[in-house]
Amino acid sequence: MTRPRDRLGRPLAPGDPGAVPGLDPDLTLDDALAWAMTLEFIDQDLPFHAHEVCEARWRQCPEAARLTWQALAQWGAALTHEARGHSDRAARVAAKALVTLAAAPSIPEPVDVERVRRSCRLLIP
Repeated sequence: MTRPRDRLGRPLAPGDPGAVPGLDPDLTLDDALAWAMTLEFIDQDLPFHAHEVCEARWRQCPEAARLTWQALAQWGAALTHEARGHSDRAARVAAKALVTLAAAPSIPEPVDVERVRRSCRLLIP
């Protein structure tokens, strides 16, 4: 993220005191680091930042893992929508994440896919 954003990823004016540090755009991520950062951001109630980490890994990962990281980025987006109070959007994106995850040919070793599935299911009425 290059522009200032609040904890839920909404853009802010430069210098706004509510800005939360974003992800370094030049950060190189492997699966283990990306997953650890994703969980850390989720535990800190920063789902947009988790989404950004997964999206960054999606752009960097081997082809076989792309659908998994795409699904994880969708999961982060769904959690962000929920945190912003947009439950309908959260449910739609969580459903997409589950479909994408089911189509993934492989799941990288550190990813707890059952945790992601449970979390997505909680967002779908």
